[in-house]
Amino acid sequence: MSAQSQAAARSLRPKENIRRGILYVCASALISAFMSVSIKWLSDTYPAVELTFFRCVFGFIPVALIVHRGGGLKTLKTRRRLAHFLRALAWTISFLTSFLALHFLGLADAVALSFLAPIFMTVLSVPMLGEQVGIHRWSAVLVGFIGVVFMAQPEGQVFQIGTIFGITSAFFWGVGSISVRQLTHSESTPAITFYTHFFAALILAVALPFFWVTPTWQGALAMLAVGIMGGTSQFWATQALSYAPAGAIAPFNYTQMIWAVILGFLIWHDLPGRNLLIGVTLVIASGLYILYREMRRARMAAAAAALTRPGFDPGRGAE
Repeated sequence: MSAQSQAAARSLRPKENIRRGILYVCASALISAFMSVSIKWLSDTYPAVELTFFRCVFGFIPVALIVHRGGGLKTLKTRRRLAHFLRALAWTISFLTSFLALHFLGLADAVALSFLAPIFMTVLSVPMLGEQVGIHRWSAVLVGFIGVVFMAQPEGQVFQIGTIFGITSAFFWGVGSISVRQLTHSESTPAITFYTHFFAALILAVALPFFWVTPTWQGALAMLAVGIMGGTSQFWATQALSYAPAGAIAPFNYTQMIWAVILGFLIWHDLPGRNLLIGVTLVIASGLYILYREMRRARMAAAAAALTRPGFDPGRGAE
């Protein structure tokens, strides 16, 4: 990126506003909870392939806004189509299995399992990014998986089919998130968002004729709502990161669990059991500790880079 482009990007970037960033991420979590409610209701009638397809297609509505705000069609130029396709494939598998988890599990149980994604990201960063993971983060991963053991048997049963789908979804979400970290070295956020939806829709369109169920007008409206809510949630999450650092806002993603418990009780009269509460507490604690270690590692790397920067004077700072 040229110096002029960097200057332009800085001029377009909002000033840091942590309170606004927190509001955006909380709004994203709330709308995600409502999207999960819609998916759970639709999954009684429509197959996951069809629901995921329309989630992608109707998701293009807010994605178009993301592209427009990010600089327009010029931001979509890419030489890494295969990497975008593989990212979309992981994202598609994650959504398919997530929708199946919502079908087989209670709302709170399915949402709780989605919080495993940061733990899988830590594990996957070793083979995919070549990162070194120390004893602290491995310990947090172990605590997270102990939480899974509790969540996997809400009524004393071992690994229901819905739990397997939820864990699979979190795993592939972790794969997709790691691939985003790889893509951001050369690709813009609007491009990653656009091509994820584009290739996912193509993948699902191939399978759609084998799973097609003609929707009623109520079903069609609900699918439209799912797509718009999903894309809007993604857009708001992106906006949150433009106003505040990830470490300040990431813990508020877990407010989705609060909404899932409330909506699950109001609509399906589900109450979280003891094992779920213990499990989700362990998983959230694990995720927050991994976030803390990531932020600490980033600060140490930045400090080390500053020490080696030409013209750096420890007594006065960088010139």
